[in-house]
Amino acid sequence: MPKAIKNFLGYSIYFYSNEGNEPIHVHVSKGGPSDNSTKFWIKRDEIVMENNNNNIPKNDLKKIVKYLNANRDRIVGSWYSYFGM
Repeated sequence: MPKAIKNFLGYSIYFYSNEGNEPIHVHVSKGGPSDNSTKFWIKRDEIVMENNNNNIPKNDLKKIVKYLNANRDRIVGSWYSYFGM
């Protein structure tokens, strides 16, 4: 079951409850959660796109990365809170 973090520009930003063994990351897809989501790793000094399976346009990707960077602390806090770490 996906855990929604935020909707931004019509994209859902979320993580899956069964992926707690992976490093901190979010999935992004247009509308709601999708099996073909785009994945971003939330690293200490950067946001790294793992894949663009949702085929998000480059212009939107730039805005999403900027949003993720601006909200890194909240995302990381939500991750730790949700996974009980």
